[in-house]
Amino acid sequence: MILGDPAEAARSTIIALAERAGSSPATVTRFCRAFGFSGYAELRVALATETGRAAQAGWGAGVGHEIGPDDPLDSAIEVMAAADARLIQDTAAQLDLDVVAKVADAIVAAPRVLLVGVSTSGNVATMFEGRLRRIGVPGWSAGDAHVALSEAALLKDGDVAIGISHRGRTREVMEALAEAGSHGALTVAVTSFARSPLAELADLVLTTASRETTFRLGGLAAVHSQLFVLDAVYVAVAQRTYERTNEAFERTISAVESHRVERG
Repeated sequence: MILGDPAEAARSTIIALAERAGSSPATVTRFCRAFGFSGYAELRVALATETGRAAQAGWGAGVGHEIGPDDPLDSAIEVMAAADARLIQDTAAQLDLDVVAKVADAIVAAPRVLLVGVSTSGNVATMFEGRLRRIGVPGWSAGDAHVALSEAALLKDGDVAIGISHRGRTREVMEALAEAGSHGALTVAVTSFARSPLAELADLVLTTASRETTFRLGGLAAVHSQLFVLDAVYVAVAQRTYERTNEAFERTISAVESHRVERG
């Protein structure tokens, strides 16, 4: 039974396992000791470790595979999950923590934070704006070129402008960041290409990994890594404003509580 479903065995108590095997807890304990374990607890740890490694290897096997029109859904999801997991790992491995800290420090002290992105990167900018506003940070996102330039023109020394672009070649984002920098704002680029035009004009650069898969090319492939990088900045900001952040959470949760449906 353990060989047939080791993951389930790892989740079971010794009593449950004994009942399923038609045996007794004492017999299970003797079985464990016969294989060199001190008891059932040690066996469960070993089973959990091995099944975890097997699962990780299984997901990793999907990296780089293409999704065909006739592939079963579970196979397609496995490929997606493997690619996204590797993407986040690659992004975390290359993330410059000193830059994250500098960006977080600047955001905490900034009177205004402007986020600029177009298309899918614009959606990422909007999501990050929501995270900042939720903890009381004055952030604005702009996807329209005219709005972005107008907002950038109003920034001052001490403000922060963050431009998000997968390839770092989106003209609207570059123009807005350049405009913000010309007025003294700290400029930050979030891009997958560290030597892109956007990165070259920014004061600080946060790089994202990109792993293209079937049906998710270009900017779509970078969305998860962009969110991960900005979430790292968000967490760093929240740590630096711990008391204020907790108070903001309590107040906002209380404000919307009346709109939640009670559990049945």
